[in-house]
This record gives sequence, C-alpha cells and structure tokens, in this order.
Amino acid sequence: MTERTRTWTPAWPCPVASIWSTWRRGAGDPTYRVDEAGRHWRALHTPAGPATLRVLPRAGLGVVEAAAWGEGADWALASLPALLGADDDPAGFEPLPGHPVLARAWHAHRHWRVGRGGVVWQALLPAIIEQKVTGQEAFGAQRRLVRRYGVPAPGPGADLGLRLSPTAEQARAIPSWEWLQLPVDHARSVTLQRAARVASGLERTLGAPDADARLRSVPGIGRWTSAEVRQRAHGDADAVSLGDYHVARSIGWALVGEQTDDDAAAELLQPYAGHRYRVQRLLELAGVRHPQHGPRMAPRAHLPR
Repeated sequence: MTERTRTWTPAWPCPVASIWSTWRRGAGDPTYRVDEAGRHWRALHTPAGPATLRVLPRAGLGVVEAAAWGEGADWALASLPALLGADDDPAGFEPLPGHPVLARAWHAHRHWRVGRGGVVWQALLPAIIEQKVTGQEAFGAQRRLVRRYGVPAPGPGADLGLRLSPTAEQARAIPSWEWLQLPVDHARSVTLQRAARVASGLERTLGAPDADARLRSVPGIGRWTSAEVRQRAHGDADAVSLGDYHVARSIGWALVGEQTDDDAAAELLQPYAGHRYRVQRLLELAGVRHPQHGPRMAPRAHLPR
C-alpha cells in the first residue's frame, strides 16, 4: 500500500499529545496508539475513505512529520493542520483577574489548541456510548465494539492492532441484543441507530451556524453529546460540556472555590463566551477537579455481557 508523507511546520509549538488526548478513549483504545518512538497512530474515517495516520512531533526542529495510508490518506495529510488546531484562534482569551487557577492553567498549556476532526460520525459514536455511564464502562464498550465490528486500519496500522470504528452503515446493522452484549443499553443503542440513519445529514453540520440545534434534533442527543461532538469534529472552542456530572462542579471549584450546578457554571463562563470549552479543557489539562468525598459512581453489573 502506498505511503503518503508530509512535513508540516506549525506557527506555534504544537503539543500533539494534549491536542489529540480527547480522541483517545482509554489506554486500550483500538483506534489510537502511541509507539515507543513517540509516534501517534490513528485509524481515521475520512470523507474519502479509511486512513491510517501516523504523526511524529519533532519539537527541536519545530515540525510535525506525518505519514498516511489508505483511501483517505491524502485527505488526512491535507487536514493535518486543522486536526492539530491550526484553525483555532485563542486571540481575545485572557483569564479574568479573579480567576488565578485558570490563569495558571493557561500559562501551563498556552500552546494547546482545539483540533477540528472534520468527521461528525467519528466523534458522535463514542459520545453516545459515553452518555450517563462511567468512563470505565464507556471505554470498555467502545473497545469491544471496535474489536468486534470494526475493521483493520489500512497499511502498517493493522500490524499495530489499529482498527477503524464501525461506520454508520455498519452500526445500523448491529442487532439490539448485540449492543446489550457490549454492553450498551437500549436507550443508547436506539439513539445510535437514529443517528446512524441520518449520519450523512449530520456531516453537513460542519461549519453550520446552527450545528448545535441540528445535532440536538436527533432524539437522544442533548446538549452534552452535542458539545462533545462539536469540540472534536467541529473544533468549537465554545462548546462546553454542561450536563456532565463533573464539569460544572469543577469549573465552579476552579473559578469561585465552590462546586456549582450547570446553570451557575454557565453564568460563570459567560465572560468567556467564544472560549467556554477552552476554559473547561485548560482546567482538565491542569488536573483541576472538584473534591470528591463520596463513593464514586460504579459501573452497572446488571447488563448482559
């Protein structure tokens, strides 16, 4: 299989690992690998077809070296700057004087950018699987789904065990009892089936001013799922993940020293309009979380496996 290559010189010190960290669903994610040489391998769906993309940041040289294989190789290499946040503009973002925790996070991660994945389904599938469950349960289900119904990535990615996640067409063909075996409960599998049926239309939300409303027009996709998709696929620096159990609490804890609900967090973030997801992610990268005194939410044990 033909290898395509590209060397890209970003205009800023580009931290590949932190920019792409939201795409990796747990350490065993079959769609993402980091090898011993520090090269990032991803199995991608692209508008031109499947691709394996390998990226090596060379900080000392100020370049990013990339190689790609498969039908989508040219698209992946052409999209490399956008995938790594070149289209994201942090101009105008500055932590308010009363928010020192955010200021420290911004200082520590000033080069982080919001990458634009450019394929809605690739972000939507795992986001729906992650609805209202623990990360442990979601990552396990995602891993089993890709291994059971995905296909090997093109070129040398297959030798690493990289696999492509199921396409919308493949997801539509999975029967309800197979979803339960992953385990993905009925509510989430029905939402996935609905989304898969209109997947081509959802791809047209890229760049659309009403992307949030169009995504949320699918029953079962709410503000949290929409935000998770817009962060990754659309590169939306304003798509904060309200509706998450931890996000609002951690934002309140970081900005005013107390845990807040979604409404209060939204009010605190209003001065950062246009950069509200940037605030969320900077705090996450800095490891800022609200105190957790009670027992953690446990994975459910009553679903068949």
